[in-house]
Amino acid sequence: MAGTSNRKIRIPRRRGIRWVLRVLANLALLLLTRLTVTGLDNLPKKGPFIIIANHFSFVDPVLIMSKIPYWMEFIGGTINPGAPTWTAFIPKLWGVLNVFRGSASRDALLSAQSVLEQGGVLCIMPEGGNWAHVLRPARPGTAFLAHRVQVPIVPVGFIGLEDIFHNFRLFHRAPIEMNIGRPFGPLGAEIDGRPSKEDYDEMGHIMMRQIAELIRPAQRGFYSDDPAIREAARGTEIWPWEEKREGEVEKFRSKAR
Repeated sequence: MAGTSNRKIRIPRRRGIRWVLRVLANLALLLLTRLTVTGLDNLPKKGPFIIIANHFSFVDPVLIMSKIPYWMEFIGGTINPGAPTWTAFIPKLWGVLNVFRGSASRDALLSAQSVLEQGGVLCIMPEGGNWAHVLRPARPGTAFLAHRVQVPIVPVGFIGLEDIFHNFRLFHRAPIEMNIGRPFGPLGAEIDGRPSKEDYDEMGHIMMRQIAELIRPAQRGFYSDDPAIREAARGTEIWPWEEKREGEVEKFRSKAR
């Protein structure tokens, strides 16, 4: 998702605009889907906490903003290669904290830390994009932030969102599930000093395993108990923009393995 320039922000913000976007998102979901939401009672009564979710469709953040009852902040890319161009207005109006591909995105991390220090709620898609329909390892920034702020983490699993527009073309409302898991963490509190790359990788794996429990077994990818599913997911862990910098990212069509 793209959004506003990053800075230390004061929350809550943009409540009027976000209320309108939430209403429109709920109307769209009513038109396009048959949605089932489970686990709302797992949400903490208040922040700070981080929401993480699988990212198989550009619609994922829209479902979170419409159904989770907090004026949360999102971290997302300035360009969304897997989303139609016409959707660019949504993250701009919401005010997403921009991650610039090809950089350390220090400003976005500082803004996110500021949100959590004020007792806010932050949403991150740890995979960093929706280029595949199986679960992949987390990008390192999510683990870095989770360790730095030491707050609870709430996993969310989406089922069926990648099929919305295929079903719509067939004049069907897609059956969709949004499953909210129990909070876990904080992560890495037992680590003395600065975490190593291996520490961050393991924290990322812990997060993704929590999400895996909330989605279809066939889509658990690297976090499946089935060796055949893990083998089929090989290659999807490669981040498409590893050698790219801002302005070099092209559109793509996400593919299921």
